[in-house]
This record gives sequence, structure tokens and C-alpha cells, in this order.
Amino acid sequence: MNASPTALPIDPLVQDLDSETARLRAAGPIVRIDLLGAPAWTVTSLGVARRLLTDPRLVKDIGAWDLFASGAVTRDWPLIGMVDVPPSMFTTDGAEHRRLRTKIAQALTPRRVTELRPVIGTYTERLLDAMAERARTAPGEAVDLKPAFAGPLPMAVVCHLMGVAESEIPRQMRLWKAFFSMLTPQDERLAVMAEIYGIFLAMVDEKRTAPGDDLTSALILADQGGAPMSREEIAGNLQSMIAAGHETTIALLLSAVRGLLTHPDQLALVLAGEVPWEAVIEEALRWDPPVTHLLMRFATEDIVVADGGAPGPSGAGSPGDDGFVIGKGEGVVMSYRAIGRDTGAFGADADSFDITRADAGRHLAFGHGPHICPGAALSRLEAAIALPALFARFPGLRLAVPAEELRRSPVLTQNDLEALPVVLGD
Repeated sequence: MNASPTALPIDPLVQDLDSETARLRAAGPIVRIDLLGAPAWTVTSLGVARRLLTDPRLVKDIGAWDLFASGAVTRDWPLIGMVDVPPSMFTTDGAEHRRLRTKIAQALTPRRVTELRPVIGTYTERLLDAMAERARTAPGEAVDLKPAFAGPLPMAVVCHLMGVAESEIPRQMRLWKAFFSMLTPQDERLAVMAEIYGIFLAMVDEKRTAPGDDLTSALILADQGGAPMSREEIAGNLQSMIAAGHETTIALLLSAVRGLLTHPDQLALVLAGEVPWEAVIEEALRWDPPVTHLLMRFATEDIVVADGGAPGPSGAGSPGDDGFVIGKGEGVVMSYRAIGRDTGAFGADADSFDITRADAGRHLAFGHGPHICPGAALSRLEAAIALPALFARFPGLRLAVPAEELRRSPVLTQNDLEALPVVLGD
């Protein structure tokens, strides 16, 4: 299996994300890319992304992907776990998607999310207390904010939501880290995928016998919107939601903190109350969103997309008479980081972090259309509680290393820092 020689390679180890994003943006609104040997298209334009994310001819069914149907892509492909997954609302379309999403909406109600506010606050304070104790016993010592705060908080919250025991949190964190990392050998990743799915199947069985006040039990008991969800559908949805639910918020917290600490003038604005924390959150989601490249949708027929401008250089899609042609059976990726840097949508300074930006909320960090992320409200709520609490507790928070020394995690899809070392204050 070999990608087209004109395809732009996506670096699985994320060694220079800024340069990769710039190359994708320069190549055009629709770009031919190489995903570890599998050719696909990616979208870098906000306008084109909005249109394609609502186009019913692009589906989540992996059976519509010609590379998979022909056997060119197999279970040995390192990214298979992102596209060939158990049945859930993330992998279906049309009526079946609406049935499953209705069940999720019935269980994950705004009230259930709001009721998590004190839970988020409790976990936040617990982690901040531990960090404060460390600062007391080792003043001036660098602390990695990722394992100390940004990592455990979202995992604890989503596990509480789903009814996962706190004792299981370390195992979940270990398994998901191995799943996402491109350094994990494929045989080990496949074993991790099977273990995660087995955990959620077992949890569904347990909750059927002894339901509680949690999302898993609510999904089991959901009785509206068509046929009840099967055991496998519930497990598949839980698996997908915990993956998205914790990774998204980890990246959001790290992005916001990094943005503020590298822009002290803007940090001063928000700490003085001149700019709300909501603006920080939306700009962080636009500037450095939680998902770099979202895999994948597949064309059920040829799709012509007008680009609204001249085609890009080598690597961009070849235009037909009316625009770019995505061929039947081809895969389409949404490159949300490039979309967030779309100068046509966000201005010439789209690469800059600016919490006073008026149009940051136009971003697509949580998707768009029928498959928009159902956990967006929860992620925003966690950030709205955690970020002001962090800076209130540690007003002297600062980076422990120069910003240019920060490194990305070797994760092709999720936009994550390997570490965020900080000094908590004097």
C-alpha cells in the first residue's frame, strides 16, 4: 500500500506541528495526504469543512472505504483503531445515527452535565491541594502540569459520569495512553483495544444487574427514540465517549495554559477580569484545538467541492471543471488545527493566540453537523472551573522551560503536549 507521490505526509510523531500545519494551509482547501501509507484527502478550510461535515455522501461506515474493502488497509495499519471500531453513534449515519444519538441525548442531559459542577470542583481542589503541598515541601521545583492536573482531572470526571470506579482510573489512563501513542507496537495496540472494549462490555453487564445514578445505567434504561441500545452499542458508545471525553479536555487545558503563560499581557487581562475565561477557552480551542486530524469519513459517490479560489500547489487536490473532486470510496480527514488557522475565516493573524479575538467562537474544534461532539458542554464546563481555580491558587504560575522546548506527544490525531513543566510560584 503506497500513497500518491504528490501526497503530503502527516508525521505520526508530531515533531514539528507548526510547520506541518503551515504546509497544509499553503497547499489549499483540500489536500492530498499520506496517512502512514494510506492516501486520503484532508480539509484545511473552515468553509469547506462546514459543507462537507453536513454532506450525507460522506459517511462513517468503513465498508465504504475502497482501501479497506480491497484489503489494502488491514488490521495491521497503525490507525485502524480510529476507523474500525465497535458500533456507536460515532460510526453510524442517517437513521441509525439518529437513534443512537437520541439515546445519548436522553442520558447525557444538560441537567446531568450541570450536576457535575460540584464534582469537577471537588476533583479540581483535590489536585490543587496536592500541587500546593508539593510547592510547600519543594519550593521552586518544576511540576509537570499534565500528570499533576490536566490529565487526571478529565479522566476522573468522565469516569464518575459513567460510573467507573475510581480505582480503575489509573488503568484507564494507562490503556488510553498506549492506544493513542504512535510509539505503541501494533500488536500491543490491538490487545489494548480488545481490553478496553472488554472492560466496557463487563461494565454494561454489571450495571444491567445493579444500575446506579450514572450515564451507563441511563443508557441501559433509555427507552425513547427507537429500539433499545444493544450491549455492544452501549459499550461502543462508552468507549468512544471516554476516549473523546478525557483527551479533549486534557488538550484544552494544556493549550489554554500554554497560551496564557506565553502571552503574559493576555493573562493579565483575564486575571483583571477584563476578558472572561470563556473567551480564553474559545480561543484555545481555535488556536490549538484538541484534535489535530480527525479520522475519517468516506465518499459514497464522487463529490465535487468548489474551492472558492485558485487551486494550491503540488499536494493539493486536482480541480475538476467545477472544483475539487473527492472520488467515490476515498477517505476524508478534517485537519482541525489547520482549519482553526484559516486566514480566510480568522484573519491574517490566525496563527496568533489572541483572547480578545471577536470571532474565535466560529471554530470547529468540536466538529459540526450531525456528528458534533456530544461532550462539548462538559469539556467547556471543566475548563471554566479548572482554569480560574488553577491561576487563583498559583498566581505566580510560569513555564519552567522556554516555550520552544515544549514537545508534542507522538499522537497523530490528538493535539497533546508530552509535558508542560511549570513553576507554581515563589
